[in-house]
Amino acid sequence: MLDDHAIHAAAQLLAQRRLAGTPGPRLPLSCRPSSVDEGLAIQAATAAALGDGVGGWKCGLPSAERVVIGPIYRSVIHDASPCPVWAGQGTVRAEPELAFVLGRDLPPRATPYDEAEIDAAVAEARLALELIDCRYDAPDDAGFPELLADGLFNQGLLLGPRVPLAYARRAADLAITLRQGGEVSPLAGRHPAGLPLAPLYWLAEFLRGRNMGLQAGQVVITGSYAGVLTLPLAQPIEIGFGELGQLQAQFAARV
Repeated sequence: MLDDHAIHAAAQLLAQRRLAGTPGPRLPLSCRPSSVDEGLAIQAATAAALGDGVGGWKCGLPSAERVVIGPIYRSVIHDASPCPVWAGQGTVRAEPELAFVLGRDLPPRATPYDEAEIDAAVAEARLALELIDCRYDAPDDAGFPELLADGLFNQGLLLGPRVPLAYARRAADLAITLRQGGEVSPLAGRHPAGLPLAPLYWLAEFLRGRNMGLQAGQVVITGSYAGVLTLPLAQPIEIGFGELGQLQAQFAARV
């Protein structure tokens, strides 16, 4: 079991890599998490080390051994282009998602939240791209607790236009299209949880059970409709989300 010193050491290392945009080797054995709880403890300590507020969360439905949760920091939530990104080899990786913006708090409390209460807390839905990056050179070699400690590949979020909330709530399938230059690539889009709000219901209860909560203004993404897309820098692109509309974007490398 990692002690507080080891958790702090891992968090400092991951925070430094995140701020510099420079990945490195796996965490040293002395501070490498081996359980979900240790990974979550490092994740929370990393947020403190960065000194950045949590502006949102990424989440997905859990499995028996894994929880899918990661903070999205306020400073890396963008709503305009060119969107700054850490980019390797002249490209950026991104996932097309729907983002749900909370209009009221869901604070810690003794009793569970029901779905109707969580539904009522969601104020709007927006098209979004989750920006993907990892603080490890070889993420395939890292164990899941290490990836969890690092926030499960998130480097930020680009928010697009608002879309009808009632439609977004039930958008299990969306025809995703990628337009860049004169080329249009159609992609079969399906939400991994079926209903886009299902992971948010889990997230609210998970955070409540850890004496945490969700806050008004925070943005929650719940899963990619088309996996990871590799997108160019300094070129306009357009992602179509079926009948919900389009997200137009351009990316610029951070320095």
